[in-house]
Amino acid sequence: MIGRFAPSPTGPLHFGSLLAALASYCDMKSQGGLWRLRMEDLDKPREMAGAAQHILQTLEDFGFEWDGEVIYQSQRSDLYQDTLNQLKAKSLVYDCDCSRKEIADSAQHGIDGLVYPGTCRHKAVVKAPHARRVIVDDQPIAFTDAIQGNIQQNLAHDVGDFVLKRADGLFAYQLAVVVDDVEQGVTDIVRGADLLDSTPRQIYLQQRLGYPLPQYAHIPVASNAAGEKLSKQTLAPAINATRASAWLIQALHFLDQQPPQELTAQSPREILKWATQHWDINLVPQQRSIVF
Repeated sequence: MIGRFAPSPTGPLHFGSLLAALASYCDMKSQGGLWRLRMEDLDKPREMAGAAQHILQTLEDFGFEWDGEVIYQSQRSDLYQDTLNQLKAKSLVYDCDCSRKEIADSAQHGIDGLVYPGTCRHKAVVKAPHARRVIVDDQPIAFTDAIQGNIQQNLAHDVGDFVLKRADGLFAYQLAVVVDDVEQGVTDIVRGADLLDSTPRQIYLQQRLGYPLPQYAHIPVASNAAGEKLSKQTLAPAINATRASAWLIQALHFLDQQPPQELTAQSPREILKWATQHWDINLVPQQRSIVF
């Protein structure tokens, strides 16, 4: 069994990041599995200088230990292009020069933004620069999430043909994450429920590429009083080593793992040791978000 944690270096880790790291770490280590670490640094314009190293140091300060070397998406463009070429050889990829305004003028709202109406699917000539989209079909994608239960989505109705490579040349998250997970041998993905609606797109790509399908578990995300997910964009405060034990205890309570009172006086490594030994994914609340 192999799990992973894949932060984006757009800023320091916050409580929401810690929840994903802790849940994925405990789920793998409690079953004798490996825990990989990956920096999702594809979007260089959004990356904060020094953030990647700061994240690694924070994880170490909190007692986390990862298996193998850290993978950086920014160094893997050739792999993503090869995979895009495979899909293109299957006649599943086409060029799209639609602007955001053009899509907004003709699209309906779906499960995760606008449903692309397929405007360029049969267009003979497109202008540069252009994105590359994958053709989806009208069949339901269904899977059982270990926390959120049975999930089903029809990509044609709910998402439309989605982007694999952006017009600015950057590869899209949906393609990169599928390639990286299979390359790292990931068997079990534990992450925030904000990515639950993306999962059918990733399963669709896995199916088209003949990749093995991992097991999924999506924990509730921490949100503010306005219902917004804690993130760099919503100014979530950074976690730091001076309160590492307290942050870990809070995270365990958030995930309903019921840590004992005496654990609060322990070091981060001791808390992680307890958390790994007592981890029970069935106790995690079956909610998409919880106000923190």
